[in-house]
Amino acid sequence: MIARIDQDLVALQLLRDAVASAKAAQEEFARFNQEQVDRVVQAAAEAAEAEAETLAREAVEETGFGVVEHKTMKNLFAARDVYDSIRDVKTVGIIREDPRRKVVEAADPYGVIAAVIPSTNPTSTAIFKCLIALKTRNAIVISPHPSASRCTIRAAEICAKAAYGAGAPRGLIGWVEKPTVELTEALMKHPDVQLILATGGAGLVRAAYSSGKPAYGVGPGNVPAYIEESADVPRAVQDIFTSKTFDNGTICASEQAVVVDRRVREEVIREFRRHGAYMLSPEEKEAVAKVLFPSPRKLNSGIVGKSAVYIASQAGITVPPGTKLLIGEETRVAADVPFALEKLSPVLAFYTVENWEEGCRCCIDLLALGGRGHSLVIHSGNEEIIREFLLQKPVSRVLVNTPAALGAIGATTGLRPSMTLGCGSFGGNITSDNITVEHLMNIKRLAYGTKEVIIGGSAAASSEEELVKAVVQEVGPLVPHVNEQEISEVVREVMGRMKAGYRT
Repeated sequence: MIARIDQDLVALQLLRDAVASAKAAQEEFARFNQEQVDRVVQAAAEAAEAEAETLAREAVEETGFGVVEHKTMKNLFAARDVYDSIRDVKTVGIIREDPRRKVVEAADPYGVIAAVIPSTNPTSTAIFKCLIALKTRNAIVISPHPSASRCTIRAAEICAKAAYGAGAPRGLIGWVEKPTVELTEALMKHPDVQLILATGGAGLVRAAYSSGKPAYGVGPGNVPAYIEESADVPRAVQDIFTSKTFDNGTICASEQAVVVDRRVREEVIREFRRHGAYMLSPEEKEAVAKVLFPSPRKLNSGIVGKSAVYIASQAGITVPPGTKLLIGEETRVAADVPFALEKLSPVLAFYTVENWEEGCRCCIDLLALGGRGHSLVIHSGNEEIIREFLLQKPVSRVLVNTPAALGAIGATTGLRPSMTLGCGSFGGNITSDNITVEHLMNIKRLAYGTKEVIIGGSAAASSEEELVKAVVQEVGPLVPHVNEQEISEVVREVMGRMKAGYRT
């Protein structure tokens, strides 16, 4: 018992040392100019890119999750695509000026950021968070998932070594050596931590929000994919198959259920089979469900990121060699239906609907089981229906005719490249954005006086004519269909009423 207590105290002290070093380094780093910062970020990105495959291999070996080739692609996405998206963003000093409004904006860093990293994407998320923290002159202290600590720390070490070689102060990137739930909570509550980036399960996100610190947390994904009757079915199925099997389904934005119009149902099934999907019989589906969720709503961590063949074998089912995806047909959407929940594996629920209105309701019901605020994908050629999905769905991203897992993070869409996807108030998050550098800066504003205000008959006010002219100049561009004379008349009428009110 004494030895255990001593180890806990040592781990806690190491955590405190990491935060202290990060704070001191960040105070120095905050004085770097844009060119110096950009040099540091570029060095870290290039180093991570060079080690992308090695890190992917280490992640698969340590966690048992996913596919080396796909994790390599995620590491390259974090090192290349994310870097390209932030490379030219101003993050030091004056970053914007609006001459018309006479407002000047300047950026300030938060300070020390606590970054919690998931086991499903342990190296790519670490690279991503290091780069956006460095770009904004913040320090970062990483808390890995206990089952992925070695590979996560290795990714942080690679970024740190390159950053220091480019002139960054030592200690700017730190980590929790032997992470536990208690140490992660201690990091998030540390008085010198100014911001939390929490990527992980719902419990972790709640802990981040309850820490008393500003926090960007992300909700779970239970992403439905709707195939509407006007869709290009072969392309839609290929996109879903690619997305759902990518890294064996470990990206939270990967599809969890496919909702299909009855008119294209048989074609969809044929295409899935052609790609290597296996349609489970009712009995086989029940066997797989018990492997996925041994107890109600408690996902079996032993199948996360595992292959379809492995999951089938655990359920006592023999599937053809090369099977990449298991599909089970469902008719109900409820918390006691395992296939309706997030599965983080190459297993997909299949629903058949009569029309897009029924498909819309089915998708909403699926999202209510744990995916509110995250993402939805629609495959359709009907722009009117696509827009209706945007307006009706409680999600932050409606992805159109693209693989959800890759579209949501910005790999196949115009969304900002990110490994941390906000879910907005739908999912209990502070933002619905793809988190990036803009979220890690305090923006200070210099605002010059541009208008005079009459308060009663105050001598400090300008003449009535000057005020009318100023309002016309400000409002005119906003209502180009209204002429200046009409605006002037409205302004004079309002001013007259204000004066009458003051006199009474």
